[in-house]
Amino acid sequence: MSSPPTLDAAGAADQIAAAQRDLQRVREELGRVIVGQDGVVRLLLVALLADGHVLLEGAPGLGKTLLVRSLAAALDMQFRRVQCTPDLMPPDVTGSVLLSESGSGPRFDFSEGPVFTNVLLVDEINRATPKTQSALLEAMEERHVTAGGATRPLPDPFLVLATQNPIEMEGTYPLPEAQLDRFLLKALVTPPNVAELVAIVQRTTTGASAALSAVLDGARLSAIRTLVRQIAAPPALLERAARLITATRPDDPAAPDAVRRYVRYGASPRGARALVLAAKSLALMDGRPHAALRDLRDVALPTLRHRLILSFEAEADGVDADDVLTTVLPSLDAA
Repeated sequence: MSSPPTLDAAGAADQIAAAQRDLQRVREELGRVIVGQDGVVRLLLVALLADGHVLLEGAPGLGKTLLVRSLAAALDMQFRRVQCTPDLMPPDVTGSVLLSESGSGPRFDFSEGPVFTNVLLVDEINRATPKTQSALLEAMEERHVTAGGATRPLPDPFLVLATQNPIEMEGTYPLPEAQLDRFLLKALVTPPNVAELVAIVQRTTTGASAALSAVLDGARLSAIRTLVRQIAAPPALLERAARLITATRPDDPAAPDAVRRYVRYGASPRGARALVLAAKSLALMDGRPHAALRDLRDVALPTLRHRLILSFEAEADGVDADDVLTTVLPSLDAA
């Protein structure tokens, strides 16, 4: 088996510094439109570098659509949006084969759905039926769509950003565990504070709007993604990540009492992969050639909160995944 690629020691510092500058330019460009939400913006960039998808959870009116649209503009990527409703059908997302007329007679043509884009915003994904939700599985995991007997690749890069409203649950369909596991991160979008709210009102009541400039293109993003894979993750760090994942399983001897009591199923191996990739991406954004323990700690909640299946007792006691994970995090510091 070939050894994993590593950074050239001579040029590593320059490559990492250049990538860090480019990513900082993206954050600054987004800051011209987005007020606050620095943590969410950082997580979106982490997912982008790790080639993963993001589930955004927050109440309506917090700027989730504006954030995703602005990210696509700053990266010079094509953006499309799907508003999920109970009557949305899978072909409405992936596309369908249509019968059309031509000079040589009738023929079947494939009409691409909105999934054929770089950045896809799936708004209120929990309002779509399970059949439509499952249509995204192949696209998110395999990066292609099968329709009309043919497999069609999706553009590269391809990023799905799905939103869901945690408040209104009537008429919604909870995402199945298999689909939740396809999201690299779950980011919580919180309401702005007083100062941020004042800035939002000032920006949106004057009639002026900021025009975003593309500060990064697909080729440069691809190069930075390659760099992420070359960020070092020492064996000891990988062992800590594995220990954290196994501690989320209620049948593991090292699982804390909260896991044994409130968790039905813990994180999968895909969660371990996501944890390490997110840590590497964070290290690169901070200008470091190797991932550290603090990176694992910083990305643990957004990487794992949607991968735990809690028991009915947790719901009855008002315990959520973040509460449980807080009791698991000390396993990172165990010798």
